[in-house]
Amino acid sequence: MRKDNHTLKTGSHSFYKAFVYFLLTSLAIIIIVPLTWAFTASVKQDVEFYGSPWALPKGLHLQNFVDAWQKASMGSYMLNSVIVTVIALGLLLIIALPAAYVLSRYTFKGNAFWNTLFMAGLFINVNYIVVPIFLMLNNGDKAIRSIIGHPFFLNNLFILALVYAAMALPFTVYLLSGYFKSLPKEYEEAASVDGAGYFRTMVQVIMPMAKPSIVTVILFNFLSFWNEYIISMTLLTQPGLRTLPVGLMNLMAAQKSAVQYGQMYAGLVLVMLPTLILYILVQKKLTQGMTMGGLKG
Repeated sequence: MRKDNHTLKTGSHSFYKAFVYFLLTSLAIIIIVPLTWAFTASVKQDVEFYGSPWALPKGLHLQNFVDAWQKASMGSYMLNSVIVTVIALGLLLIIALPAAYVLSRYTFKGNAFWNTLFMAGLFINVNYIVVPIFLMLNNGDKAIRSIIGHPFFLNNLFILALVYAAMALPFTVYLLSGYFKSLPKEYEEAASVDGAGYFRTMVQVIMPMAKPSIVTVILFNFLSFWNEYIISMTLLTQPGLRTLPVGLMNLMAAQKSAVQYGQMYAGLVLVMLPTLILYILVQKKLTQGMTMGGLKG
């Protein structure tokens, strides 16, 4: 009887493993096939698109990337995206790290209120309030134009980065707070005995221990900022200030009528490539940040 139960459990476990592997393989195929197709399409000549869509390119037509970078201004759009993303990540980390540390490690008057406020921010989708944000910034420009003679809030990469940082603040504080709470209090007590103040303890003791969680936050928010379209399109109306997603959509709209598909897919690859490279570089840290909860022992 025991042998039959053991055989049944072994069979169920094998079936479960096979089912999981099947799901993971299917998911990998769903992700890899479109990526591979986009990369191969980016090096095709335009005449090759009239044949089979699955045919391999006859050669590496790298001129598509040159045309997308220069003629379609993708280089300028990428620079704008880099500037906005770097500023937004910098502002976010400067604000979110101390806020998450204080809210998770200390008890003070108003602690529950601020925690509830940040939690409430998780349920606000900024895409639904982009119009009020635009109207608020537009009214601010009307007021400031009479003082400095030109608008300031709209068509400003720094203001866009500030909106991005504010948009990501609730989730970032929530994620970092959960990690900080898992760290033992003994580390701060030892630092206090050594004469370290609150700020020094946070910077030199807690933050190095939270590197996996910080890397996770950076990666998630980088993907969000880099690929964001609606807010950027709304707040940046000047062509020279467009970010990559907005520039790519305009390129796709233009190239459909011009039948320059190779250039269009080259622009798509230029948008995807930085995110793929970043993910490959920080993959191990990302896994640690999602699974690691404090030191054992």
